[in-house]
Amino acid sequence: MSNNDIPQTGQQRERNEQAEEDKSPRGPLQTSHGVTTIDENVVAKIAGMAAREVPGVYDMGNAVRRAFSAVTDRIPNAQTNVAGGISVQKGETQAAVEVTVVVEYGVSIVEVADAIRRNIIEQIEGTTGLEVVEVNINVTDVHLPDDDSDVAEATDLK
Repeated sequence: MSNNDIPQTGQQRERNEQAEEDKSPRGPLQTSHGVTTIDENVVAKIAGMAAREVPGVYDMGNAVRRAFSAVTDRIPNAQTNVAGGISVQKGETQAAVEVTVVVEYGVSIVEVADAIRRNIIEQIEGTTGLEVVEVNINVTDVHLPDDDSDVAEATDLK
């Protein structure tokens, strides 16, 4: 009599079924031919680009990050940090995104936030195959029209 002929208990059968499920692919990134991994910084860049595409978004990140970007933007051949203002937590099949933005004065923050959320989910899910479980948006400032004239005056004085 072999081991295959011995009747299994319910717990043994359940463990064997679980082991078989663990071997099966769990989404478009895990196939029977291999696994594709995507770094969090890739997801952050996609989310950053998607957020910047939304009308009403003036800038990304908190005041410190924006000040740092203003300095690096003046360096010739420096790359723009498109992932600035984005934080990503990623698992094997899902991702959660946190976005920090500055919006233009006069726009509906609710509508801009909804558009950011929709665009980020569409872009990440469409390009990576990851399921986006949440997109949290933190609005840290409102860009006023007068802010541009203050900056222009400050640079003219130099």
